[in-house]
Amino acid sequence: MVKCTKKQIRQLKTALRWKIPAAQRERIQMVLLRESGVTQPAIAEAMGVSLSTVNRALMAYDGGGIKALKPKPIGGRQRENMTLSAEKALLACFAKAAGAGEMLNIHNLKAAYEQAIGHPTSNSTIYNLLNRHGWRKLMPRPFHPKRDPAAQDAFKKTAFQML
Repeated sequence: MVKCTKKQIRQLKTALRWKIPAAQRERIQMVLLRESGVTQPAIAEAMGVSLSTVNRALMAYDGGGIKALKPKPIGGRQRENMTLSAEKALLACFAKAAGAGEMLNIHNLKAAYEQAIGHPTSNSTIYNLLNRHGWRKLMPRPFHPKRDPAAQDAFKKTAFQML
């Protein structure tokens, strides 16, 4: 435990009057409580946080001062499987066939994606990937794979005779 000087305590109290994020304000209060002689378990109970949160805040202050109490910015895609550039490279393999007018087979794309990331994933992940890169469905399937042309012709010949 590092004991703060009077100057540091005054700086912490001044910082509480600044417009700062709530998380940083709580951490400053934890340090001030420690300096007033309150134990760490009592600080945790008073602040409504866990003991490990108090310990992390106090160690951060001891190691880096008031600047270390700022919350770390969280941004970007936290649960990404691949970077955007890696996704573009994967889609580039399928872009040539899609540009030639062929239909993109989602099952093939999903298999390539799963092989690249090393674990299975859902279909929605693949559709979100396509949406993220501006790919969209341009045309419907031209015919059903289980169609019967003979039955279609027979239907056309007999269906409209009653009119």
